[in-house]
Amino acid sequence: MREALKAAARGAALLAVSPALASFALRRLALGPDRALQGSTQMLALVPGLLGQYLRRAFLSRTLAECHKTAAICFGTIFSQTGARIGEGVYIGAGCHLGHVRIERDVLIASGVHITSGPRTHGTDDPALPMREQEGERTMVRIGAGAWIGSAAVIMADVGANAIIGAGAVVTRPVPDAVVAGGVPARVIRRRVPSQDETAGDPSGT
Repeated sequence: MREALKAAARGAALLAVSPALASFALRRLALGPDRALQGSTQMLALVPGLLGQYLRRAFLSRTLAECHKTAAICFGTIFSQTGARIGEGVYIGAGCHLGHVRIERDVLIASGVHITSGPRTHGTDDPALPMREQEGERTMVRIGAGAWIGSAAVIMADVGANAIIGAGAVVTRPVPDAVVAGGVPARVIRRRVPSQDETAGDPSGT
């Protein structure tokens, strides 16, 4: 019964965002897909509560490369790249800004997190040119399955599966699987599981 109600709610949400999808399709022709997406998600980001989550998910499932039906995307979160992928069971908190990112299953992202489209979205080589005119490079940032990103973190490089990124951290280099990292720039603080070298000298394995 519960799943049937959820399916009905998803269908109603898709119907409700049909005008937004039509508007996106028209603006995509004039502005390009990414700029059109950013404007649409800014509008839908303002809808609060569970209703907002259903509407955002319905819209993003038709405009992003992937948005799973179980993903939860909270108030104030906006997207800037249609190539983004959001996997099964993902939770994205309020006020996040997400670029060219692949968020794998069961990732938790706290409020106020920024995930850029890599570390070089703007070029910096020519001081004679304004920053907006410098050629940058967008790359896919991967957040591995089961990772947890703390509040107000800035992520510019891949985060491994089951890793934890502390609140306010700035990730500029890839973070391996199953570690805790924090700081500016982020560094590995400890492993979440002991390495083989650490367990080899401990007969108990603890």
